[in-house]
Amino acid sequence: VLLVAAIGKRNHELCKDYVITINGAQKNLFINEKDIKKLLNSGLNGKIKGEPIAEFNLRKLEQLIEGNAWVRNANLYFDNREVLHVAIDEKEPIARLFTTAGKSFYIDSERDKMPLSEMMSARVPVFTNFPDKKILSAKDSILLSDVRNIASFVLSDSFWMAQTEQIDITEDRNFEMIPTIGNHIVRLGKGN
Repeated sequence: VLLVAAIGKRNHELCKDYVITINGAQKNLFINEKDIKKLLNSGLNGKIKGEPIAEFNLRKLEQLIEGNAWVRNANLYFDNREVLHVAIDEKEPIARLFTTAGKSFYIDSERDKMPLSEMMSARVPVFTNFPDKKILSAKDSILLSDVRNIASFVLSDSFWMAQTEQIDITEDRNFEMIPTIGNHIVRLGKGN
């Protein structure tokens, strides 16, 4: 009886405030609190503070926020002070790819494509000559895995990161690094 009464009382409470936390290993913050607030407002048809807690469909709001290209995961919950907590895990780019048609995008460690950001540019390895296709073939998916492997290796080593200007994908799907210093090409071979 006490539990039912507490839940009933809780549903009539109003949201007093909200706290947005964005987590990312490098704190690049390609998405900011203003963007998250805009998404919340669109999902709630207006304001956040002062709305009845019963009006909040937290699962729907999480899905709405996770629909953003820069969000990996979103968790929303109310604490015992009627404060909405919004915890965001931001996707982090590990490579920037330029396609054969000149288009550009980032990929993360799970090989998900991400758009370029107007807020900032990530300092990640640059790959050129990636195939320009909307739907990747099996060979292109393997190539993307190779890009991820090389990008992860370069990012994890400060020497390689400082020495790598860009990495070209050759016609036979091998990789060639153009160093920052020098007038030579380093043939890396396949992605392993």
